[in-house]
Amino acid sequence: MDRKKSAGSQIFKAAALCLPLLWLAGCAHESAEVTTPSFDQQIPAPQMNYASGSLWQASSTGLAEDVKARRRGDIVTVVISENASASKKAATGTSRDSSISAGIPKLLGLEKTPVKTWADLANLLSASNSSKFDGAGSTSRQETLQATISAKVVDVIPNGNLLIEGRRNVKVNNEDQVIVLTGTVRGRDISADNTVNSALIADARISYSGKGVISDRQKPGWLMNVLDKVWPF
Repeated sequence: MDRKKSAGSQIFKAAALCLPLLWLAGCAHESAEVTTPSFDQQIPAPQMNYASGSLWQASSTGLAEDVKARRRGDIVTVVISENASASKKAATGTSRDSSISAGIPKLLGLEKTPVKTWADLANLLSASNSSKFDGAGSTSRQETLQATISAKVVDVIPNGNLLIEGRRNVKVNNEDQVIVLTGTVRGRDISADNTVNSALIADARISYSGKGVISDRQKPGWLMNVLDKVWPF
């Protein structure tokens, strides 16, 4: 019995030692960089076919075509010129005054009795009330964004409108400035030099953000954010 107990305890200890090793082996993995294919890589290249004996291919540009973007994968230059301003002002003022008084100069001759010594029947009730409220508020906002970015036609919807998407990342001294633009544009709104103004883009989403040391210094610390959330005053 003692030998069986000792053998069982040894097996249990060996299993207890192996479990952490198996857990570490399961957690270990080889890190690999995953590269997302770009939009150009997702567009299949047209297959050349000279069986008909003609040099003209489906992907060839017509001799009478201009440089305007019209197909999936074409590039269009977007001139971002956003100027927005808004202002609002409101004022409110209210006032109210009220008063009331009541008296019984003569009541069944009680004014001649000893009741008059402790009660003035002519001035039984007198009250007044006054309230006043003044409120004022104003708000204003002004935004200006000027930039130029080239966007790609990611899709052509059945009515001929073009879905475009563009991104530009400029890095200076470890500070990234990122511009992202998406939207829908009509082919006829694209000018002859293949440019379009951002005001002519429907459902436009324009994001201009920064990432780096300077942008980090413009944000409060995490502890300040926590205190702002939980501070009751």
